[in-house]
Amino acid sequence: MIDMATPSPAARLVTAAAQEALRPLGVRQRGRSRVWLDDQGWWLGVIEFRAGSSEGSHLDVGGMWLWQPADYLRFDFGGREGDFQRFVNPDQFAKDVRDLTQRARTIVTENRERFSSIHATAAGLLAQQSRGGYFWENYHAAIAAALAGDAAGSRQRFTAVLAEDPFAPWINEVQQTARDLSDLAVDTDAFRRWAVAMVTRCRDQLKLAPRTISFDDA
Repeated sequence: MIDMATPSPAARLVTAAAQEALRPLGVRQRGRSRVWLDDQGWWLGVIEFRAGSSEGSHLDVGGMWLWQPADYLRFDFGGREGDFQRFVNPDQFAKDVRDLTQRARTIVTENRERFSSIHATAAGLLAQQSRGGYFWENYHAAIAAALAGDAAGSRQRFTAVLAEDPFAPWINEVQQTARDLSDLAVDTDAFRRWAVAMVTRCRDQLKLAPRTISFDDA
């Protein structure tokens, strides 16, 4: 939830530190919120300096795969980093929030390296052992594998998705998509066309700037 009220002293210090640490990387603040976005085309880095019940800041760093359309930000990977930094006084908090933003900068750089191409992304996601109950982990690994041309790896992870208990209607819906995509995985070009359409739709829903989407490695 974005708070458009007058920024608190902690929020002003967070913004100043984030500007210093993240802007040089090309990471941009979302409006006047405490959310910063690292737009990588088909995936989006998300950095949030979430306020707590008292004055201060949490740090959440990770990102979302844009091939799953949504009109809200989510963490498909990553999440909470470290402890809540409470605002006691400006000098103390300025130091603590510098440490937070430097940690965010480090993770942004690491994620860019981990997901520098669709082949690197697929390799990384498939290297994580398939685990029952980790529905979305298998789903995204299956999509990345298909986009990288690994139909066998993709189908193996889609099989894990289909093995999950469909205890809610949304699981049934996603499993039907998984069945269709598992069949499509043998045709890399067709699968990429599907993914480009999904990414474009998601970017539009999130009001991100238009970009040409490609899954070809540079």
